[in-house]
Amino acid sequence: MALIDNAVYVDGRRAATPASLDATFEAMKEHGGFGWIGLYRPTPEEVHAVAAEFNLHHLAVEDALTGHQRAKLERYGECLFVVLRPARYLDVEEEVEFGELHVFVGPDYVVTIRHAESPNLAAVRHRLEAAPELLGLGPEAVLYAILDQVVDEYGPVVAGLENDIDEIEDDLFDGDTEVSRRIYGLSREVIEFQRATKPLVEMIEALQRGFDKYKVDLELQRHLRDVLDHAIPIGDRVASYRQLLQDALTVHLTLVGQRQNDEMRHLSETSLAQSEEVKKISGWAAILFAPTLIGTIYGMNFDQMPELHWTLGYPFAIGLMLAMGLGLYWVFKKRNWL
Repeated sequence: MALIDNAVYVDGRRAATPASLDATFEAMKEHGGFGWIGLYRPTPEEVHAVAAEFNLHHLAVEDALTGHQRAKLERYGECLFVVLRPARYLDVEEEVEFGELHVFVGPDYVVTIRHAESPNLAAVRHRLEAAPELLGLGPEAVLYAILDQVVDEYGPVVAGLENDIDEIEDDLFDGDTEVSRRIYGLSREVIEFQRATKPLVEMIEALQRGFDKYKVDLELQRHLRDVLDHAIPIGDRVASYRQLLQDALTVHLTLVGQRQNDEMRHLSETSLAQSEEVKKISGWAAILFAPTLIGTIYGMNFDQMPELHWTLGYPFAIGLMLAMGLGLYWVFKKRNWL
């Protein structure tokens, strides 16, 4: 069921809890005050029913039906349309899950359309209902409380991302081949998180500029400034995380290049050593080949070989073997082959 919780509040207290949208509209006319309708992934028919009752602008309704909107704040007459990108950190998966929340705020109504588990709007209701003085300030108080809840839920996300970055910095020097993939994945999450947090500061500042024009209660102004004070450091930290990941990727690529250079140098040294060994083997093979060649020729035992009948034929053959071997040895030694 899309209608999660809805109520009519009078003087900061719940005056009625209707079970349907039609009953909510009737209760608002009966009791006065303002209504807070909480929808979770509603159907187009339900959104159009709410839009028709409160005369919501068609462009804002179209955005709410389409989804996948950037964080923004737009004013259509007396209606504020706010898109928030809440987030939560999933410890098991070690990743950030982003949601989307649409809020319509008018003179006597608040409509929240949630498309994910975050933020916890039930906690927002309980907190406001426990503070009737604050809730009695009207629909703007609900908007403040929602903004405060979204910013509070960013805290664990910041801590989770910081822990992931610390792990990446440890893995950089361990030679982990998957570290680049993790850096890219975490960079995408940080960029998405920055897109969610950065507009939030601008949105609250835009609300502050309208304090005097729309006669916002002083106490509510203080609460919104407090939310802004928490949102600004989060945006700064997210920006620093993005820079840290860029630096980590640069360091990783440098280390990979250094390791490749070391491997190439090792391969070159190995190739050079092998080349030296080949030269030595080739040199000795050539030296041994000379006496082998002479011995092979004179071992053919042909009758018509005149050298076979020389008196000094044997000493001549041995001397020739030694001369050729020593000559080759001298040549190879001079060229540093041996």
